[in-house]
Amino acid sequence: MVASVSNPQPWSYAGHPVYAVTAAPAQPQGPAILLVHGFGASTDHWRYNIPVLAERHEVHAIDLLGFGRSAKPAELAYGGALWRDQLAAYVSERIGRPTVLVGNSLGGFSALAAGVALGSQAAGVALLNAAGPFSDEQAPPKGWGAIARQTIGGALLKSPVLQRLLFENLRRPATIRRTLNQVYIDKTNVDDALVEAIRRPSLDPGAFGVFRTVFDIPRGQPLDELFAQLGCPLLLLWGIRDPWINAVGRRAAFQRHAPAATTEVVLDAGHCPHDEVPGLVNAALLEWMDGLSAAAAAPPAADLAPVAASGRTGA
Repeated sequence: MVASVSNPQPWSYAGHPVYAVTAAPAQPQGPAILLVHGFGASTDHWRYNIPVLAERHEVHAIDLLGFGRSAKPAELAYGGALWRDQLAAYVSERIGRPTVLVGNSLGGFSALAAGVALGSQAAGVALLNAAGPFSDEQAPPKGWGAIARQTIGGALLKSPVLQRLLFENLRRPATIRRTLNQVYIDKTNVDDALVEAIRRPSLDPGAFGVFRTVFDIPRGQPLDELFAQLGCPLLLLWGIRDPWINAVGRRAAFQRHAPAATTEVVLDAGHCPHDEVPGLVNAALLEWMDGLSAAAAAPPAADLAPVAASGRTGA
């Protein structure tokens, strides 16, 4: 297996320390890459991607505020707006050139929002089993039974005592491993290093405070609105056997709303394909980025027809 690359680069956002790593060849090709982890993860989750991608591209990975080795201050309003602005600031201040934003799960939603906010600074956005709602999924529950279940369930989850019990259980190594085994189809990479990478940040002061905000995080701007505003190429990379998000149904929803020239790659993997089948994900990302570089180098051709959406299945 490929060894991970760690080259920490101190940075801060809104006065709070942010952990980021970077790796690059002597002569980087094409746009830079910014990797954004999902909920509860960190830059460590890109352990098998950074070394390979950095053979050709300037690669950055960042811990969102509240996660990993980044600060976890109690006073922040955690949610999509905070992480969008954090990522956009990092691209502007630290990278300073066109960048492809790659995000998994919660990080996918944040990367998409940042890609919209960055405008021409975003060279592309790649989403790996991205989180986030569509407009038609934000309708309130119908019927007294549905309303009661949502109201009572929400009230219970807002109990500090229950939140603490849930937090203590979720950060136990056995629970972390069991959860990972549920969402990795091939469990080869569910190893001690991955379990510890997720457990360690939960021991930081402020980790429980961040966890409590999960129950109040605003749902953010709908994905269909973000897609309509996105001005750069989009790659949808699916771990199609993801048990958390009904990937097959969610893929169909993305196909209804994504821009016409969107590229899709479908892999036999779960919620975190970049760590479960990193070789396939790295190859797909590099192939797609080669196309971005070729398109950027080509002279404009106003008479060309729009590129049709494509799909490919990796085995």
